[in-house]
Amino acid sequence: MTRLPFISEDRLDEQQQKIWDGILSTRGKSGLNSEGGLIGPFNSMLYSPDVGARVSSLGAAVRFQTSLPANLLEIAIITVGAHWRSNFEFWAHARMALDAEVDQAVIDAIRDGEEPVFADHDEAAVHAMAKSLLTTGRCSDAEYAAVADSLGDVAVVELTTLIGYYCLISLTLNNFAIELPNGLDPIWPI
Repeated sequence: MTRLPFISEDRLDEQQQKIWDGILSTRGKSGLNSEGGLIGPFNSMLYSPDVGARVSSLGAAVRFQTSLPANLLEIAIITVGAHWRSNFEFWAHARMALDAEVDQAVIDAIRDGEEPVFADHDEAAVHAMAKSLLTTGRCSDAEYAAVADSLGDVAVVELTTLIGYYCLISLTLNNFAIELPNGLDPIWPI
């Protein structure tokens, strides 16, 4: 059971309504649960609208306004979700990774904490940078160069920001015990 009760739309103040509308503008009705509350980390954003508005805005920027192609975004996001054992995060973005043509074997390996075998150099480079940042707080010169030489410095900035953002989201999901939808079984113990 989630630790924060869902806030229904009829209880929103003006500032919360802006957050609600912004979230649903990119997700549609799929952003709502069966109780009419926002799914995933988004309900928590309504509890602190000043913070929530900024977190939501950053999320929209790192998801929809970067130079990174979808497969690389999703590799980074599922790497973060698996690192933090964030069931909801991994579940949501594993599906998006498949839609972005990330190989199922790569997704499974990341989920299982194994080293994936990548056919794509950029996917391997993004995963290596993400994994290094998550485990040591830094990446090596070689890991940095593998991304920067192929995708550019702007992509490295966007990727680093994306990884940090999804750490925030994964920890939010974990701390508030956000459940998987439709009674799905968690990958990792809660």
